[in-house]
Amino acid sequence: MSEREQRSRRRFLRATGALGAAGLTGLAGCTASEQPIEGTTTEGGDGTATSGEAAEGEEARTPSSDSLTAFHAGSLAPPFSAAEPQFEEQYGVTVNREAKGSVASTKKITTQGRKADVLGVSDFRLIRDMVVPDYGDWYAVFATNAMSLQYREDSPGADEIGPDNWWEILSRDDVKVGHSDPAIDPGGYRAVMAMQLGKEKFEGERLYDERTFQQIRDNMTIPTGTETKLEGQLESGKLDYALYYRSIASQSGLPYVDLQPHVDLSKLTTKYAEHYAKAKVEAGGTEYVGAPIAYGVTVPSVAEAPVRGAQWVEYMITEPGRKILQEKGLIPKQPAVVTKGGDVPPRVAKHAEAKTSIGPLEL
Repeated sequence: MSEREQRSRRRFLRATGALGAAGLTGLAGCTASEQPIEGTTTEGGDGTATSGEAAEGEEARTPSSDSLTAFHAGSLAPPFSAAEPQFEEQYGVTVNREAKGSVASTKKITTQGRKADVLGVSDFRLIRDMVVPDYGDWYAVFATNAMSLQYREDSPGADEIGPDNWWEILSRDDVKVGHSDPAIDPGGYRAVMAMQLGKEKFEGERLYDERTFQQIRDNMTIPTGTETKLEGQLESGKLDYALYYRSIASQSGLPYVDLQPHVDLSKLTTKYAEHYAKAKVEAGGTEYVGAPIAYGVTVPSVAEAPVRGAQWVEYMITEPGRKILQEKGLIPKQPAVVTKGGDVPPRVAKHAEAKTSIGPLEL
């Protein structure tokens, strides 16, 4: 680590302070099989992560930059774009964003040596496995999503397709199904996982057999890097159907089909997580295992404006940001979950629960 990076790291630690205690919370009204995924919170009265007043005072005295740089997933472009002008007005800062696939966004920091004040990804495990501990030691899980199937009104089978037969349409010989590149975008490996899960038994039944799955896979293609470009491919007629996030599909004027919950990776519960884990995809030399869709965000240790980064994270996990996430089709995690034991900025910690895991998924 260079001297400049060390100074940046020290400024970050002084600005953000240490994570304090938070409260142990529980969830009622769920059956054992449907119990929402939970972890262990730190000690505190209201179940939120807390931090000392001294640390917050230190942050207040730390000079703040007049700009902020964010690397983020393509599917976070709609909510982050909507939040940008409001955040800039509130904090008097210029926001510079770069949207790309989550894997590629993460590698900008871990392999290309670039610096960002915020890293937002559609799969928090990328931060867990690629950023921590060399480029940061905490992150927040703040939103969920679902996989869906979008199409044109004149796509082959469009007049027949529905939630009870979409796999029959996708397995036909004259159909082309697009998804993003699994090597750079979680939306890509999740598209393949969703199709894999359709052939796996859930509560004793499955949607289709191995042969149908293979026919669907034969019809699947990768016309673009990230999911945000698939809609254009669909509209131009290069694709008949596109597998990507419901948040994107819901913002388009094109029709789409919601997939079944045991296929769409949307359920943040232990029962569904165990089923999702049956899906595995090899891409770019890495094996990805199916899991509930869970978005993560952090302020990397190489951040040049860590205070601004923490302000952005706070904004997105509180009411202004949650409202924007909902408007753009994502599902806010309320409260957000932060990793237990890291140097979580006080302004973030006080709005979140500190945990060591989300069900079977280690944080």
